[in-house]
Amino acid sequence: MTPTLLLAVHGTRDPRGTAAARALARRVAHRTGAPVRLGFADVRGPDVGEAAAAVDGPIVVVPAFLAAGYHVGVDIPAQLQRAGRADARLTPALGGDARLVAAAAHRLHQAGWHPGDAVVLAAAGSSDPNALDQVADAADRLSGVLGTRVTTGYVTTATPSVPDAVARARRRPRQRVAIAAWLLAPGLFHRRLAEAGADLVAAPLCPDDGVVAAIAARYHSAAVAAVAPA
Repeated sequence: MTPTLLLAVHGTRDPRGTAAARALARRVAHRTGAPVRLGFADVRGPDVGEAAAAVDGPIVVVPAFLAAGYHVGVDIPAQLQRAGRADARLTPALGGDARLVAAAAHRLHQAGWHPGDAVVLAAAGSSDPNALDQVADAADRLSGVLGTRVTTGYVTTATPSVPDAVARARRRPRQRVAIAAWLLAPGLFHRRLAEAGADLVAAPLCPDDGVVAAIAARYHSAAVAAVAPA
């Protein structure tokens, strides 16, 4: 039996963000040929456990998160446990997958970035130091792609804030500063980037095909184990 791919996303009250999540699920289904369900870790329903409970047979849960923070490490496993689907195979978060870093660079170029512009990688933020390490790693990878130093800033929880990071990145008075959005979809966090004082702000990563490819790779690597005999 082909395992169901349960795509776990954060959730947002912004209808554009929800539409982006649903579009991502459709593209992942087309890419993998697997049945795909969508579950939300926070804000709206169905939560990941509720979505899993509606599935018969094996499940692979792929967290569409860019770092393995509280939602991935605590909320999603707890939701699966409460729903009686602790048997679901949970993959790692998408993290610093090279395809996502390439997507961030592509979005920057689309926004008008040019060599010589300073770059801040803006992420949601987390109280989990491992999640912050993953963002720093993504910034290092993006630095290699762009050939320039990329610093980090956070919308909430962690420091420096995105406005502070933008101010620090402007090393000379007339230098432009660009924000690379380390965010998957439109929503409140991305709207805040427009207020951070940068000269240009890149769009979220979705619907770049690199995001779809990264999710498909997580699914395929876990799918065999999900149906293997105990």
